[in-house]
Amino acid sequence: MSLIHLFFIATFAFNSNPNSTDMTIYDFKVPALESGFIDFSEFKGKKILIVNTASECGYTPQYKQLEDLYGEFNDELVIVGFPANNFGGQESGTNDEIAAFCEKNYGVTFPMAQKVSVKGSDQHELFKWLTTEVNPDFTGDIKWNFEKFLIDEQGKLIHRYRSAVEPLGEEILNALEK
Repeated sequence: MSLIHLFFIATFAFNSNPNSTDMTIYDFKVPALESGFIDFSEFKGKKILIVNTASECGYTPQYKQLEDLYGEFNDELVIVGFPANNFGGQESGTNDEIAAFCEKNYGVTFPMAQKVSVKGSDQHELFKWLTTEVNPDFTGDIKWNFEKFLIDEQGKLIHRYRSAVEPLGEEILNALEK
């Protein structure tokens, strides 16, 4: 059985109960930007920061701060970027173009997933979970590029930040040091 076949079986199993309160981030596995898969179960025991990204957004320079944050906390934090073209056509490139852009302009080394939809009728299942999972900040639709979701070491969503919250800002740094 191929990896792709197994991925679709796992996706189907998840789709049968996407709002389960027993779900954690570790139940997700997504195609990586360049090859293979990002299996969130491999990140058990670390915090995870999930960010919906775009290459042509006013917040795109946050890639640098995300990379700096990843370099500083990489023993205890994984950052995963999800390119999305849901807001103003600001991520119209192919997966290969996105990978080249991130490497050339920001030296991105943290994991990046293939381009997904983060809202609407074609919203990726991970983002359905992230935007409906009860958390201390807020739920509901993603409003723009570079929203951030912080997952604790046990796989539960603990904070959500809007786009203007900078990766190296006090809010995120304080949450990481807890």
